[in-house]
This record gives sequence, C-alpha cells and structure tokens, in this order.
Amino acid sequence: MINIYEVNETNNMIEHEKLDVRTITMGISRLDCADSDLDTVNEKIYKKITTLAKNLVSTGKDIERDFGIPIVNKRISVTPIALVGGSACKKPEDFVTIAKTLDKAAKEVGVNFIGGYSALVSKGMTTADKNLILSIPEALATTDRVCSSINVGSTKTGLNMDAVELMGRIVTETAQATKDNDSLGCAKLVVFCNAPDDNPFMAGAFHGVTEADAIINVGVSGPGVVKVALEKVRGENFEVLCETIKKTAFKITRVGQLVAQEASKRLGVPFGIIDLSLAPTPAVGDSVAEILEEIGLERVGAPGTTAALAMLNDQVKKGGVMASSYVGGLSGAFIPVSEDQGMIDAVTVGALTIEKLEAMTCVCSVGLDMIAIPGDTTPSTIAGIIADEAAIGMINQKTTAVRVIPVIGKSVGDTVEFGGLLGYAPVMPVNPYSCEKFVTRGGRIPAPIHSFKN
Repeated sequence: MINIYEVNETNNMIEHEKLDVRTITMGISRLDCADSDLDTVNEKIYKKITTLAKNLVSTGKDIERDFGIPIVNKRISVTPIALVGGSACKKPEDFVTIAKTLDKAAKEVGVNFIGGYSALVSKGMTTADKNLILSIPEALATTDRVCSSINVGSTKTGLNMDAVELMGRIVTETAQATKDNDSLGCAKLVVFCNAPDDNPFMAGAFHGVTEADAIINVGVSGPGVVKVALEKVRGENFEVLCETIKKTAFKITRVGQLVAQEASKRLGVPFGIIDLSLAPTPAVGDSVAEILEEIGLERVGAPGTTAALAMLNDQVKKGGVMASSYVGGLSGAFIPVSEDQGMIDAVTVGALTIEKLEAMTCVCSVGLDMIAIPGDTTPSTIAGIIADEAAIGMINQKTTAVRVIPVIGKSVGDTVEFGGLLGYAPVMPVNPYSCEKFVTRGGRIPAPIHSFKN
C-alpha cells in the first residue's frame, strides 16, 4: 500500500531532482509489411504505424497530466527494415524510400524519433543488409526523425569485420552528407554488438523479430535523484552507499512500471519491459558524471572511475529488477559525453579521454556514446574504434555500442552544438596511428570459447 510519505517523496523527486520517464516507445512489427512491390511495402508500413500509434502521443500526455509524471519522449521502434524491405529493395535508393515513409509516419503521429532502420549482420550480410547499410548516409540526410542501428557482432557469432570496416566508411559518409548541420546524421546512427531486441532508447531501438505484433517499452531515468540520495550519505561506507543506490533505483523503476502499465492499458498494447537506465541530459543536476563525483572522484576520468561506475551500474540493476515484472533493454548507467554536463566538463579540463571512456564501457550499459571527434578522422580509424568496442561486448557477453560524430570542418578543441537532449560536445582527440591493415583483412573474428554453451 502506497502511503502519503511515498507520494510526497515521489513528487519531490519530480519537482526538484529531475525524475522523469525518458521515453514511452511503442514497438511495432513490420514483418507483415514485406512484399515484392516497393510501393506496397511503403503503403503497408505507413498505414500500420499511423493506425497502431495514432494515440501514442496523446496518451502519453494524458498520463503526464493524470499522474504528474513528466514523460519526455514518445517514440516508435520497428522491425529491422533490412528484413522487411529485402524482397522489394533491389538497390540502396529503394531503401531510402522506406526511410522517408518512416519519417512521414513519425511526423503524422507526432513522435520525435522512429528507430529500426537497421540490419543485423553479426555473422554475414545479405544483399538486402548491404543495400540498407549503403543507403544510410542518404537516408539520414533526407529525413528528420529516423534513427539507424547496425549490429555487427555478438558473443555467439563473433565479429563480422567486413561489416565493421564498412560501417567505418558509412559513419564518415553520413558525416559528409549532413556536414551542413554539424554532421548531425551520425547522432542518429549507432553500431552495436549484442544489440537487445527491446531497447526503448534511441538511436538504437528496433523491434526484435521474437517480439509480439506491438508492445510498450518504457525507459526511466533519474540521475539527479540518485545524486541527491548520495549527498545524504556522504562519507558513509560502501555498504551504505550500495544500499542507498539500490533503494533509489527501486523507487525510480516503480514510477516507470506505473507509467508502462497505464500506457499498456490505455493503448490496448501489451507491456514489454522497463529499461531502468540512468540516462543523463545536458541539464545541470541530471548527470551520471556528477553521481560518480559524489561517490568520491575529483573528476570523472580519475583513477577509480571504472570501479565507481561498475558499482553504480550493478546497484542500479539490483534495485530496479525488484521493482518491475519485466526488466530489459539496456538497464544501467549511460555515459554519453554530449548529453551529460559533468562528462563535458571532464573532457574540457582534460580529465576524460576516449581511452578512459572505452575502459568505462566494460562495466556500464552501452558504449562510446555521443562523442564528437575531428572531421578528418579516417574511416579505418572509426572502424578500429568500432572493433575495439564490439570486442569488449563480445568477450564480456554484454551490449556495447559506438555512436561517434566525426564533425566535418571541426578539430580538437572546437565545440559542437547538437541542440536539445543531444546537448553539445568538445571535439575529442583520437589516436593518430593507423589500424587500416587490421580492419581491412576481411572475414570474421571468431566467437570466444565461452560462447559454446550447449
């Protein structure tokens, strides 16, 4: 039974500590939209999205009003389009028409992003997969709300280095295609290893083939809530610290559970999962970096950062998993540079480097995220960064990802404004030495020995 103290506590979290539901994401299967005729595919996709999701945004606003809980984003994820358009799309330009249809549908129903312009190529690429990947630069340059993700590896299959090398080129081409907007297209493109089927967060959300026809996934967030809670136990030992994080994560996740169940009931769509990630924003006081500094670091990036993040990530999972029937997605702590004021400050003063961020990704929820790098970074270097991050995911049986933005015309020391929740970022240096001979060998890196579970 909820008592008045808990009600007041939640209200305080919302009003003063930046607790919010970061996204309600409706996943919609597109498998029944496949057809050999491209016009028919586009027609089916548009009709299904605008039918199933027509009330998504208004329902989200109604829940906000009725419960007083901010719901920042309403989004859609769809079945990986490489699977849906395979029969109809004979060249990359054909896939671009589907991207434009997704964008049109997203605008019609009012969501701010639609994810699933994706291909799953962890072991090999079909012709459709490759055509979709080759279409990404034009697709992201000619749409506003479409997000793209490519899964290039998994613990079970190893790393598809042909896809890794290709994605290094695609990221560069996307940066060029959107250079008039500070290469913003790359902020809507993420490369995964071990991509989850039920992630509600962009740019990596897609609707997995094992999912129901439509589902509701909810992503909750509350870095500010965790930081305020830790301020109250400043100087206490690790046992008290961990208990505080767990209890706080439980409370945050219960808010997400309430919103998810209510959205599911009102929309008539099954509840999928709660993603209990601590997702920062550029707003002051809504920072994962500030949590780590409250734990005891002078700056994020200092010795001890990886250990502190590992503890935070684990306690968030332990607390959150007890608060929901179904926890999934990424669930943990995000460390996107441009979206976290504390991370931005640490980069600016020289405390945080890409190499340290890579080490941190070994123990947190995602990977190298929203990092601006020099516009003249070579495709092979970007492919090497992707390979390193994917290897961490493959070996450690976890999701990792790369979302880097080589900002055309910018160099180390410059600052790039992306706007909104995407924030701004100082351009970070990358290692100048070449890995081209490595990433262009061709073929696959085999799955690790511990992947054999049968």
